[in-house]
Amino acid sequence: MFSFYNSVNNSCKGENCMRKHYLDNIRWIVGVLVVIYHVFYMYNAQGILGGLGPIADLKTQYFDLFMYIVYPWLMPILFIVSGISSRYYLENHDDKEFIRNRTRKLLVPSTIGLLVFQFIQGYVSMRLTNGWQDIQSLPLSIKYLIMVLSGTGVLWYMQMLWLFCIILVWVRKIEKDRAWSFGKRMNLPTLILLSAAVWLSAQIGNTPVIVVYRFGLYSAMFFLGYFVFSHEEVIERLKKMWFIFATTAVVLCVFFCVIYFGKNIADAPINRSFLFTAYCWFGSLAILGTSARYLDFENRLTRWMNRHSFGLYVFHYLGISSVALLLGKQRSLPAGWIYLISLIAGFVSGFLLDAVISRIPFIRWAVLGKSGGDRNV
Repeated sequence: MFSFYNSVNNSCKGENCMRKHYLDNIRWIVGVLVVIYHVFYMYNAQGILGGLGPIADLKTQYFDLFMYIVYPWLMPILFIVSGISSRYYLENHDDKEFIRNRTRKLLVPSTIGLLVFQFIQGYVSMRLTNGWQDIQSLPLSIKYLIMVLSGTGVLWYMQMLWLFCIILVWVRKIEKDRAWSFGKRMNLPTLILLSAAVWLSAQIGNTPVIVVYRFGLYSAMFFLGYFVFSHEEVIERLKKMWFIFATTAVVLCVFFCVIYFGKNIADAPINRSFLFTAYCWFGSLAILGTSARYLDFENRLTRWMNRHSFGLYVFHYLGISSVALLLGKQRSLPAGWIYLISLIAGFVSGFLLDAVISRIPFIRWAVLGKSGGDRNV
């Protein structure tokens, strides 16, 4: 979730000639929320598959509401920010540079990185869900390949984002900024009506079983970021109407939580419902407008988090799942302690592994997409 782009070069040209600090801040704040989300996800009691499952002896885990509050907009807002940042990057770089840069920073870590490091995540995940026992009779080479595939984890986002970037290059050759120029006309009524388009996009391109690959919804968010929200005029409108969008998002959040709490919101039919996509859309608009208004600044904390948020995203789940395997599965401590240790492990593994691997030649390229001169990714 994260420093995939420098939002705007300090030497940029054209209308977007100042660095958009609010985009950086959205990235690292969402990165922190992803870590917290995955702790609740790991031990959820709401039927959301993929984690260990509930470890607290409670009739109802009301703290799982955190997942319902953030899940509908958590990844969509990142695709929007990535679309905006793609526009800013392409204002100062040609298509070949863009493809080369995106391939190194997105595709390499989510493919070669699996072979070099993330197979460890695959091993932990398989041990956590007892899948490891089912492959004991297979040759070691086959076991390794299965671990590699199982280690994809959070890297699905990078795989999809790389694909959208490649498609964007071809789209740009066709539309030649005509569609982009039209995007600056988006006003309040049009932005509201776009919620219907977002709902329609959520109905297509959904892969079975592995439900995170939502090509319709996420591509719509990415291209809306590029064609609409990369315009200063549109962002200014969002800043002026931030309270309207924030209030709407809160109301939709309440309805969403009341209606769907206790159900699997990560799969059909809920993740394709109009209430889900409406909350996703207005939540994203609220975050963009509020952040542009109040978070467009930089200090020592935001600079540090922006430099390390990518590593946090790539490595945090290994820490959380390892604690779930070693402590949660055996319930060797009270549930509250396991939640707390999992949260700490998510941040420690994210920042520590980022610091270590960033200093190892080749490994830094394969796992984090960093070249020798990179300070951050």
